Amino acid sequence: MSFKDLTIAWAPCALSLLRVVATTLFIEHGTQKLFGFPASAHQPAILSLLWIAGMLEFFGGAFVLLGLLTRPVAFLLSGEMAIAYWLFHASSSFFPANNGGDAAILFCFLFLYLAVAGGGAWSLDAIRGRG
Repeated sequence: MSFKDLTIAWAPCALSLLRVVATTLFIEHGTQKLFGFPASAHQPAILSLLWIAGMLEFFGGAFVLLGLLTRPVAFLLSGEMAIAYWLFHASSSFFPANNGGDAAILFCFLFLYLAVAGGGAWSLDAIRGRG
């Protein structure tokens, strides 16, 4: 079996690993906003924009982590990250490394990719036959 054959065979599994690792990191942003864990200066008021973002990050992240409704939820989270970047980061500097928005950009495009690619082989979507 050639290297190309191996990469083709394992691509759906690698996609699932990317989905799980990335959303585990993403959910942490939601737990900071909603539960103060890990400790954070952000304690948004209920129904504020940051609280809604925390709900999307926690619950939407959990859906994508499990690979459940991956495409529509990932598309929603991609949009959330685009809005987060332009509202909270871009105004302070043009350069993402200076404005702290590099993670928002990465999550935005990662979720956009998952919206197109789906959850991969190891997902609830794949088990349900919709992946």
